[in-house]
Amino acid sequence: MARNETPHGRDEPVSGQTVRHGTGVNSNRAFPTEAYPHHLDPFVLFERFYIDPEKGFPMHTHKGFEIVSYMIEGGMEHEDSLGVEHTAFEDEAMRITTGREISHSEFPADDQACNGLQLWVNLPREKKDIEPDYVDASADELPTTTQDGATVTTVVGEGSPIDLHTEMEYLDVHVSDAWTWSIPDGRTGFLYGVEGEGTVDGHAFGVGDVLPVTDDGDVTVEVDDEAAGDSFRVVAVAGEPHDEPITQRGPFVL
Repeated sequence: MARNETPHGRDEPVSGQTVRHGTGVNSNRAFPTEAYPHHLDPFVLFERFYIDPEKGFPMHTHKGFEIVSYMIEGGMEHEDSLGVEHTAFEDEAMRITTGREISHSEFPADDQACNGLQLWVNLPREKKDIEPDYVDASADELPTTTQDGATVTTVVGEGSPIDLHTEMEYLDVHVSDAWTWSIPDGRTGFLYGVEGEGTVDGHAFGVGDVLPVTDDGDVTVEVDDEAAGDSFRVVAVAGEPHDEPITQRGPFVL
């Protein structure tokens, strides 16, 4: 199977893979990895990054996709060729549309380590050369609702100021009992473990685990009985596929 093809059907969870970037930053990558060597159209890659003090990503160039960064702990300073300078802290988000080309840097704020989640979303072929763009959102601007068995924050989707050129939803879910994720028909998605332990469709699921979802239907997320009262946090992401090949060349998506 080619790297940019996606298997169809409901996969079982797999563990993320440790990736060390050339700048000394470590990440836990959900996909593509040796365990799951595929993109998930429209998603290029997803990982949790851990940036130590005095590490980071100096100014570098991207093109051809969109980036959503969502902070879990600490702050990350962003600077780009559009003239934007912004620091995102815990539960805050940034979106970059790289388009024809943008350069940016990312470093931990206040000389303190930080970690967060970064998602790359492919741009459809006809939008590869659009003008670059940037937007951010504070924690207060991201809508949060209490649902049966969970508290859900919408990072991308209805009510969020973060939007992309791909129809998608990105949910930050704190599960207290059991929560059902209903994936819109025809969308591709994944769940990723951020904190704590539980089960996903009956399979054990913890920090750094990923469940690719390439079929329609609901996904059931539950806290383990033995871990009752502990925090179980996942992100749930689903998007409309472009049905186009994803060709990644380092920092570029062609």
